[in-house]
Parts: sequence; structure tokens; C-alpha cells
Amino acid sequence: MGVMDEKMESTRRTTDRSGLFIRGFSYVFIGAFALCCLLPFLLVLGTSFTSEASVKQSGFNFWPKEFSTFAYRIVLENPTQILGSYAVTIGITVVGTAIGLLIVAMTGYALQRPDFLFRNKISFFIYFTTLFSGGLVPFYLLMTQYLHLKDNYLAILLPGLLSPFLIIMMKSFVRSIPHAITESAKIDGAGDFTIFVKLILPMTTPALATIGLFIALGYWNEWYNSMLFLSSDMQFRPLQLYLYNVVTKADAIRNSAAASNVPLSDVPIETMKMAIAVIATGPVILFYPFVQRYFIKGITVGAVKG
Repeated sequence: MGVMDEKMESTRRTTDRSGLFIRGFSYVFIGAFALCCLLPFLLVLGTSFTSEASVKQSGFNFWPKEFSTFAYRIVLENPTQILGSYAVTIGITVVGTAIGLLIVAMTGYALQRPDFLFRNKISFFIYFTTLFSGGLVPFYLLMTQYLHLKDNYLAILLPGLLSPFLIIMMKSFVRSIPHAITESAKIDGAGDFTIFVKLILPMTTPALATIGLFIALGYWNEWYNSMLFLSSDMQFRPLQLYLYNVVTKADAIRNSAAASNVPLSDVPIETMKMAIAVIATGPVILFYPFVQRYFIKGITVGAVKG
């Protein structure tokens, strides 16, 4: 028995050492990968606080050699406009995410119900839209000539409410919930909407957080539809379009710099792009940690169950 115990103890120690080595290697690898993901943002942040002359002389750096906030002063020279653009983007993002999340959740739940008669046909119709689309011209005519949404924020809100990919993802997640739960609730007298609100939604929190993040990022980064349907006559346009116009108006910036007796070589074109990137992505980076655990769980479960 003594020899057997010694062999078992030796095997256990070897297993523990192997486990420690694997965990240590995993932590080092994940840490290095996380650092590689963080470095580009640090480079953008450091360059945004660097003078244009220093960037042209020594290139981009993680730490500014010549500290300067001139790029931010150029971008934020009209605080009323950028605050209004922020308000428009936040409003569209919040309202669109809430409505889109409800529609996607209800659609995904209905399409996985075995007692829904037309679920296969509707699922095929939704999937079919991922393969073919009408194109830009019919889409533009629909929004402007038929729906009359020119210079209307609804032209930005409505197209982002539904996504075939998110519906399929929600359907796959809801499928992991046993149908017996729904049947037992029906026996107790609960209606379909009550079952959906009080049973299904609480059990799909990871999926809701994941899908909500996708929808919110889509609205936050949206600029193309804004460029198509919102004219320059509007007082406030979404943040991304406003920042895009700031970048493309290099001639106006040069003229402004010349009027202020600033050398044209010092106009912060490159650093201004970095400052715009920081302004546009900063709120998203601050918000992401709150939904990260739900995001990872939702992606994992959706992938396994799909």
C-alpha cells in the first residue's frame, strides 16, 4: 500500500505541475494578446496629443514627444455642434437599441416555437435577405419617395431595427430553453405575451446583452445613411457624420489656420484624425466592460446551440 500511495502522490504532483504550466502559459498568451489589442488604441491616443510637426518629423508614437492639444481644439471649436451631434447619436442609439432589441427578441422567440405554423417559411424569407438585396437605388427611393423620410431621423432609426443575423442568433439562443417551461406556464393560465416577458426575457439576458451591444454599435457608428438622407441644412446630424465632415473639410481647416496666422505646415490633419477616433470610440470603450460578461456568454451559447 505504501508503494501504491507513493506512485499516486508522484502522479498527482506531476499533474499539478502540468496544470500550473498550462495555466501559466495561458495567462501569458492571453495577456500578450490583450496587450496587442490595446496597443493600437494607445498609439491613437498618444498621437492625438502630439503636435503635427512632431508627427511629420518622427512619425506616430505611443508617448507624445511634443505635447499638444491643438487637434482637439480644432475638432471641438464648435462645442454646441458637437454636443448636439452627441445628443442626436445617443438618442438614436438608445431608442433604436430598445425597440430593435424588443423586435428581435419577439421574432426569435416566435420562430423557434414548434406550434407556430409559418415559422419555416418566415425563417427562409429572413435568411433569403442575407443573400440578396434590392440595392441602393430602390432603397433610396423607398425612403425618400414612398416613406418621405428625407431629412428625418427615422431614416436612420428604421433600417437598423432588424438584422437577419441577430434574429438567427436570438432564435438559436431561445431554442436552448426547454419548451416544457412554456407548456407548464400555459397550463397555469399564462398568455403568450406573459410567458415571453416574465419567463423568456429573464432567461435570455446574455443573448439580449450581446444583441443589444451589436445594435447599439451599429447605431453609434452609423454615418452612411445619415449622409444619404440628412442634408446639411439640418442643425444637428449624427456624431459620426459630423466627424466625417470635419476630416473631409481639410481646405476649410487650412483657411481657418491661415486666418489665425498659424503656419500651414502645423495644421493638425493627422493628429486631428486621431483625436476624432478617440472622441468617437471613447464612450463605447467605457460602456463595454459593463456588458462584457454577458457578451462572451451570449456568443458562446449562441455558437454552441446554433
